[in-house]
Amino acid sequence: MAYEVTATKRRPQTFDALIGQEFVAATLKNSIETGKIAHAYLFTGPRGCGKTSTARILAKALNCQSGPTATPCGTCSTCQEITKGSSLDVIEIDGASNTSVNDIRQIKDEVMFPPNSCRYKIYIIDEVHMLTTSAFNALLKTIEEPPPYVIFIFATTELQKVPATIKSRCQQFNFRLVPIEKVKEQLELACKDIGITAEDEALYWIARESTGSMRDAYTLFDQVAAFSEGHITYEKIRDKLGLVGTERLNEIFDACIDADNVSVTEKLDAFLQSGISIDQLITNCSDYLRSLLLIKHGITKESLLGQAAERYSKKVLSGWNSIQIERALSLFLNLYRDIRYSLSPRYEIELAFSKLCWLSDYVSPVEVKKAIDNAQALLMQGAQISGTQAQTQVSNLNTASQNTQSQFSQSAQPQAMQLQTPSAPGPIPGATKMATFSALAGSPIESSRETEATDAQTENPDASFAPPQAQPKTDPFYNGGALPPQNTAAATEADKIKAKVIAAISLEDAFISAGLMQTGEWKIEGNTVSTTIDSAFQKSQLDAKNRDIAECISRFTGQNVNFNITLLETEQNKKPVTVPKQVDILCSVFKGNIVGGV
Repeated sequence: MAYEVTATKRRPQTFDALIGQEFVAATLKNSIETGKIAHAYLFTGPRGCGKTSTARILAKALNCQSGPTATPCGTCSTCQEITKGSSLDVIEIDGASNTSVNDIRQIKDEVMFPPNSCRYKIYIIDEVHMLTTSAFNALLKTIEEPPPYVIFIFATTELQKVPATIKSRCQQFNFRLVPIEKVKEQLELACKDIGITAEDEALYWIARESTGSMRDAYTLFDQVAAFSEGHITYEKIRDKLGLVGTERLNEIFDACIDADNVSVTEKLDAFLQSGISIDQLITNCSDYLRSLLLIKHGITKESLLGQAAERYSKKVLSGWNSIQIERALSLFLNLYRDIRYSLSPRYEIELAFSKLCWLSDYVSPVEVKKAIDNAQALLMQGAQISGTQAQTQVSNLNTASQNTQSQFSQSAQPQAMQLQTPSAPGPIPGATKMATFSALAGSPIESSRETEATDAQTENPDASFAPPQAQPKTDPFYNGGALPPQNTAAATEADKIKAKVIAAISLEDAFISAGLMQTGEWKIEGNTVSTTIDSAFQKSQLDAKNRDIAECISRFTGQNVNFNITLLETEQNKKPVTVPKQVDILCSVFKGNIVGGV
């Protein structure tokens, strides 16, 4: 007896035997049982999912000698003739080879004659989308008003090519791809029919490769069964069909995790030397990465992965996150499109694996945004802490200054009647700290100066005629309580500008304003305002905003000026600094180094 392929031998003969098309089968059975039979049907869907088989089953159900019935017997002469394709009243036409108007004219002439021995004359036109526009137009009238004994069944894989005028005259049924689980079940039954055994992993691979087409699954099954010698295994499929296999992919991707370019290149060369095509290798890598991504998302269903989740490398799963695996998968998908126009496909795939070796360092834009948001929160938190501390210290300094003035006035009153020159008062307590926050305490400083001048005149009326050198005072804008400069007016003007600039910038950038508070004396020399600071970190922050600070100073001075900051060499800067935890986090996230003190 002649050999019959599995796809033909296992072709369904009843509606119940249709795999994965329960909706179509139930609808057709109900329409037959209720006698609501349409004069034209349009079956659409992918290849190998049962369109032609359903058309034949429908023809047998309508013409069965015990029917019309939803369950044709399959044993009567009519059913057997339709199954063999020899029935004179069930005409199957290949639409790809009968596309002209003349072929349709022949159909129009034949429908005028009633069926020979059957109840209905049924025309099954496969690949109907191949008909020309003229042929479709010639068929319109016949489809719309056929004789009561004529039924048309059209089948196509490209519904978009069928004119809307044809669709509107037919009942349309959409056939779906068969689920992988059901394909595997049918393959197991096929193994029992021919008396061979098979591993689940091998059957899952065949089902996945068929992409939901039962005919493709049976065709690939026949090929695999031919070289498996009675037992189908995944290893035999891998070796005979030139597949890479999960174990080999685990090895090369483990090397990518280790950033071992030499090992990756050697393994890739071994794959290509063994006869594996570049297209097949890219396909296997894409399937592998897709399965890794599904596992990352918690999906371990074997029908989706194609094999057990335990067979995939734990090292790769822990070494790459979901975003990095998505990038790797996108890399291979783009590679498959690019190699068609590449100078050397081998160079392309070698470059792709070279990129995978540094994929662990890849940071996605989403991760960068999150890191920037976290960094901004940390920096703003530090700026708020600095501002709160500054306000507390300013308040304490104002209270201390008022107490000092009160004590100085009380002690000076008993001596007011004596015509003696008092000794110069000592430095005001907290003068060094007051230099830092002079901007926020501008008014108390000015009032303190006026009070001191009034008290001095009360003690010694002739003091106003004394030269400036005879009355040394400490200037709160001098670090360490040093003597004021000779040009007092210039120093006062610089102090006022400093206070105004800090107040203006604090409205827009509290962090930079806090840094300006830490600067020393401001000096105006021509069109340059210079100052000092003892923190390298704050200097770097102020240098980054130098232009904005200079523009702000220019608004208050009325001329274009430059702003210059000099770093003071202090013992604190020379000592090793303990890096705060927030700074350490920022350095690790952005892979940076500290360039100044903190």
